[in-house]
Amino acid sequence: MKKDIHPKQYRFVVFKDMSNGESFLSRSTARSSETIKFEDGNEYPLIKLEISNTSHPFYTGKNIRVDTAGRIDKFNKRYAKKA
Repeated sequence: MKKDIHPKQYRFVVFKDMSNGESFLSRSTARSSETIKFEDGNEYPLIKLEISNTSHPFYTGKNIRVDTAGRIDKFNKRYAKKA
């Protein structure tokens, strides 16, 4: 196995599922400019997720519709032909 290929700056980060508001604490090297106060009272960097295991239909067993209309409308507005 190769040595020294994995990052060494792991830190605690809060991941927040924006579709249902659930959040969890984990270690990551991901960068973020936003912070949030977690349930334990400490402030951690915040990483926003569109979908996680708490909202994905495969894990929940429920068929819920993920709202992507905002992203599609934004794309169409940006790249629409100007008449």
